[in-house]
Amino acid sequence: MSNPKRVVLAYSGGLDTSVCIGWIKEQTGADIIAVAIDVGQGGEDLDVIRQRAFDCGAVESIVVDAKAEFAADYCIPALKANALYMDRYPLVSALSRPVINKHVVAAARQFGADALAHGSTGKGNDQVRFEVGLGALAPDLPVLAPVRDSGMSREKAIEFAAEKGLPVDVNKKSPYSIDANIWGRAIETGFLEDPWNAPIEDIYAYTSDPTVAQPADEVVITFVDGAPTAIDGKTLSPLDIITLLNVRAGAHGVGRLDMIEDRLVGIKSREVYECPAALALITAHQELENMTVERDVARFKKQVDQRWTELVYDGLWFSPLRNALDAFIASTSEHVSGDIRLSLEGGRAVVTGRRSETSLYSYDLATYDEGDTFDQSLSKGFVQLWGLPTKVWAAREQRLGGK
Repeated sequence: MSNPKRVVLAYSGGLDTSVCIGWIKEQTGADIIAVAIDVGQGGEDLDVIRQRAFDCGAVESIVVDAKAEFAADYCIPALKANALYMDRYPLVSALSRPVINKHVVAAARQFGADALAHGSTGKGNDQVRFEVGLGALAPDLPVLAPVRDSGMSREKAIEFAAEKGLPVDVNKKSPYSIDANIWGRAIETGFLEDPWNAPIEDIYAYTSDPTVAQPADEVVITFVDGAPTAIDGKTLSPLDIITLLNVRAGAHGVGRLDMIEDRLVGIKSREVYECPAALALITAHQELENMTVERDVARFKKQVDQRWTELVYDGLWFSPLRNALDAFIASTSEHVSGDIRLSLEGGRAVVTGRRSETSLYSYDLATYDEGDTFDQSLSKGFVQLWGLPTKVWAAREQRLGGK
């Protein structure tokens, strides 16, 4: 392909993406438009990041506040899918990449760009999430990956920044790689790369030490059709609910994870996460589903949830299968409405109460006390018929002996 004239870069403000501006400009002569997306990652002021892109040589620098959009259109669908990769990880980084891709492509169309770019390395999942997602939204535009494709190590990036006089502070070398948004925070590298080393308190920012005793916090979460709508009776937006639960659940150390994770690229990595709101909400949502979703639908939905989660983890948010699974999840969520009471204490979010106008739980059927409406006389025949295939098979095995 010929050199692009205008490139839109997914920009974080860090060393790698800042160096990408200078590197792409030097290699291709293209004008660079930097796009930074606020998904609640915290850290530096985004106005500072916007100016840094200009200082590194971008001809335009855009900052998009996408926190509310991210909460409503990405976190809530993940909640309805009970999305936990490997039954543990709430898709912190994986969920944010599609919304970033969306705004990068929007900027490319706005400014008439003829290429896109990201700053991911060749060792992680993000290269896939960016390139596959960007390719789905803008199949006509090539995607550049300077850090990966140039073999740029951190040392080379620092050297390039110093040589070109890029305004990037490379002296503060954090021992960790951190990615954060409102759905959680991911911490890796440094001493954590040795899976025998225990995490230390210093790495956490969203959660307090769960071993420090304090009174439990009781919270009631209201759901309508699978989506949270209120906390303790107060109606709130998805963003406000997630933000509030990050504080309340995080204060009790809820949501800490330390796991060995199977990356898409085929390697195992040690990851530490803290996701207080995400795990509290998923715990509550799963329990409300237990109360309101019919047994066979619930069993099948577990398979759908797992596949949905794998698709998003693997960078296939913009895929026909995820769209199709969304339709199933929307259907099964229609009556997932009611209240779940959680007790937040000692690093755990424990369900202590459930109520729902759409509940399939019947006290009269479940009780062992007087007033029981379950006709136990029907059970004998049911058990005999249910076990008949197994009984016939077992009789054949005994008749044939060891043959």
